[in-house]
Amino acid sequence: MDPLPFRDPGLPVETRVADLLGRLTAEEKVAMLHQRQPAVPRLGLAEFRTGLEALHGVAWLGEATVFPQAVGLGASWDTDLVRRVGEATGVEARGFHHRDPVAHGLNVWAPVVNPLRDPRWGRNEEGYSEDPVLTVGMGTAYARGLRGDHPRYLRTAPTLKHFLGYNNEDDRCTTSSDLRPRVLHEYELPCFLGPVEAGAAVAVMLAYNLVNGRPAHLTPLLDAELRPCAPDGLAAVSDAYAPSNVAGVQAYLPTHAEAHAAMLNAGLDSFTDQDADPTLTIGSVTTALEDGLVEQAVVDRAVGRVLALRFRLGEFDPPADDPAGDPADGNPYAAITSDVIGTHGELALEAARQAVVLLRNDSFLPLRSGVDLAVIGTHADTVFEDWYSGTLPYRVTVRTGLEQFATVAHHEGVDRIALRAADGRHLGVRGGVVGLGDRALFDRFDWGDGVWTLRDVASRRYLGVRQDGTLVAEAVTPGGWDVRELFEPRPTDDGVVLRNKVQGTDIGPFTVELVVDGTAAAAEVAARAEVAVLVLGNDPHVNGRETQDRTTLRLPNLDLVRAVREANPRTVLVLVSSYPYTLDGEEERLPAIVWTAHGGQEQGRAVAEALFGAYSPSGRLPQTWYRSDDDLPDVLDYDVIRAGSTYLYFTGDPLFPFGHGLGYTTFDYSDLAHDGGVARVSITNTGLVPGAEVVQLYSSARRPRVRQPVRRLQSFRRVHLEPGETATVELPVGHLWHWDVTTGRRVVETGRYELAVGSSSREIRARLDIHVEGEVIAPRAGVLRAADFDDCDGVRLVDDEVEFTREGGWIAFHDVVDGERSAPPGTRVSRRDGASLVLTAAAAGVRVREVR
Repeated sequence: MDPLPFRDPGLPVETRVADLLGRLTAEEKVAMLHQRQPAVPRLGLAEFRTGLEALHGVAWLGEATVFPQAVGLGASWDTDLVRRVGEATGVEARGFHHRDPVAHGLNVWAPVVNPLRDPRWGRNEEGYSEDPVLTVGMGTAYARGLRGDHPRYLRTAPTLKHFLGYNNEDDRCTTSSDLRPRVLHEYELPCFLGPVEAGAAVAVMLAYNLVNGRPAHLTPLLDAELRPCAPDGLAAVSDAYAPSNVAGVQAYLPTHAEAHAAMLNAGLDSFTDQDADPTLTIGSVTTALEDGLVEQAVVDRAVGRVLALRFRLGEFDPPADDPAGDPADGNPYAAITSDVIGTHGELALEAARQAVVLLRNDSFLPLRSGVDLAVIGTHADTVFEDWYSGTLPYRVTVRTGLEQFATVAHHEGVDRIALRAADGRHLGVRGGVVGLGDRALFDRFDWGDGVWTLRDVASRRYLGVRQDGTLVAEAVTPGGWDVRELFEPRPTDDGVVLRNKVQGTDIGPFTVELVVDGTAAAAEVAARAEVAVLVLGNDPHVNGRETQDRTTLRLPNLDLVRAVREANPRTVLVLVSSYPYTLDGEEERLPAIVWTAHGGQEQGRAVAEALFGAYSPSGRLPQTWYRSDDDLPDVLDYDVIRAGSTYLYFTGDPLFPFGHGLGYTTFDYSDLAHDGGVARVSITNTGLVPGAEVVQLYSSARRPRVRQPVRRLQSFRRVHLEPGETATVELPVGHLWHWDVTTGRRVVETGRYELAVGSSSREIRARLDIHVEGEVIAPRAGVLRAADFDDCDGVRLVDDEVEFTREGGWIAFHDVVDGERSAPPGTRVSRRDGASLVLTAAAAGVRVREVR
């Protein structure tokens, strides 16, 4: 019997989707709008679930290969490596799918392409870079590896996160990101357009926040900007529980029916809400249909987009090894089995090596093999997982890695304490339950911001509070969505009270008895060694994670850094972290500093090999390291142009600049030339060891009409050279444009531009001035859209309007032709410096759409 048309692999996907939609009932279609699409037995359809976390390896499903965090992959500046990491992750996702086809779906939620605008963002570890060009390069490569290169079938269905303007965690569901047109089109939007235009990403997840006062789940930019660029269509999924927010905490619409209708009309296709319970989704959409708030055709369109992914994943087709079919027509990815899970250790090591960035080296590294080492710090003998990592199949710590090269003495550098109650009894641990009794000793980890974790010395389990309020010591490491192992010490007249950060319950008061001074003990160990290696950083579950931004860039362990460095000036600081730090001047006193993001299972081996010169480090910073919190604007200020943030607009002196990274060899740059939109430069390894250079090409507009970046990355290329070897590197020049608000499009203006090539945004090795014939933009005339201002103070954006947040708030338009202008109600118009027009508000709350 001939198969139903939707099961015919020879038909186009669009035809098969249309046939299947025609066989589904209206009720079945509505049910398929939920993340967990139900089975339809009469048609042979199995249950299907969107959403498999795969940010740097497959997460949440047990042991799998764990690669460096995304920001660490970004530090590689190696698109081929990142593509291969994406491919390995996609292969392992297929392996998990083979193990359980329903629970382990193939719509993977990765990569994250939000640019890392502010290093205090709690989810900094999930993105690649503060720069759009580098973000696009890494995100496209990872998504391409996930999806595969088969002309018909997808290995997995990669989903870009999180559209749009999402860089803060505190109050993330109710804050609005102000994105004026230039910021939107020059900084935020390109990070998503790149992977979509390349056909690498086939879906997008909408963000929790609002953009210009409108929930991101209702953004018109999805249909207006992203979908027209998608060669094979683009599905849109919600973030978890976000659909409930539109008529909930955001109170943007009064009912869930209206909210669900608005989301569907805006282009959302799949509702991730209420976990496995589809009742709210089904009820809201059903009511919206009955009330005429949404058309059945819109529901069909949404269901069809997700069904298209299922067809492209090969769900309804025979595998390539099906004896009844032609192997050339089958799905090659269906043959992948669970045997592949956790088999990419060599690639994990390669990625971990490339994630290592040598920040400072005062002719101190590499170390001599056999040296007597003190290895100190909270991160010396552990490898941390994060919220979106898989379970490590094994872990190589820095201490373990260094033991392959040297004799090692180890100390964690944390205080060991006992807690004595007012009646003289101590806090004790018996069988994992904590109470007053026999004296227990605890290792105290101080993570800054008034947060401790306490590890029972005897069991090595962490103190925590269960949901029922029971005090226990059972966690191997702090973790989970609610990290119940975090305590805030609160001094009182009777001692220290420990307040659990999740439960809000207090224990104590206690007298803290210092049994071992961790800083003093660590300094003693350091003093006895030839070299001290101090390994510090963050726990990805503490003080900077999803739902919580950091309050400061300051490294919390600086007292330990100073003590160890004073005890042994031959100290290397190794930072293992999800984000940049400030170091309060210690960077000038230490002979060497290394940074790596949390590097996965091979982190320790990669760091140890770098310290001992088994390879020349070649990682480069994917974001600026600032000297002080004062260098940053408010965390909610998304206007990088006006705020002067990121390397693009920052004019201060960074601690370590964007693109920075050292190695153990040297490179010479020569013969920089430009022709036909391509720069060429010769790179020679002038050192004594092989090494990789990341050649970075930047541009600057010489006399821009509007404010342009101080320096803007045009392109980059990683090149590995043997000593004495020379290579000619070609670097495209394709980002001289800016968004012109007078014409509403990208424009390259006629003028002179400097091309600068080097090893970082500040370490420039060769320069070239070029003249570009572009466009000449006339001064502004006619109606001025309020949102197209050039400068402002005391305003926020609400859709296409500017709302003044205080009396005297203003917006300014530069280069405006002379002539009379009418002041919109509640404002006054004035001129500044001849060609600038300024609109000033008479009171807070005034809204303006345009100036005539």
